Amino acid sequence: MEQTGPAPGRLALLLALSESADQEPGRTEAPANWRMCTGRVGATELEKVISAVETASLRENVIERDVRELHALYHAVNEALIGLLRGQMALGHILRTVGLRFAVVRADSWIAVGMYGTIGSMIRGNEHEAAGLGLSHV
Repeated sequence: MEQTGPAPGRLALLLALSESADQEPGRTEAPANWRMCTGRVGATELEKVISAVETASLRENVIERDVRELHALYHAVNEALIGLLRGQMALGHILRTVGLRFAVVRADSWIAVGMYGTIGSMIRGNEHEAAGLGLSHV
């Protein structure tokens, strides 16, 4: 199936997969009214991952400090984490950690969150790649 227009989920994943802000594919092709941000987080606690995404989204004005927008962002982050963590919503207390690059794209009434990085045991060198995508309607 051919994509007829820009897709916020695809852009969020592309931004999360990019190595640096200088190499962010798709950002220039996004409609002018779309807002987006990227960031990095390393944590053994889910709350820290969620907080990093929320903080970046608010700081970069991707979302407003509004209950509906915060709620939609939370659902998109949660969905991305379910994919990234393969359904097992736990980190530190089961002895695993993540190092992630994330991206948030606000496209009209949709919020997309893409995540890419490593997940694994707390012993360096025992991690593997993982990715997750979450979409939520505001």
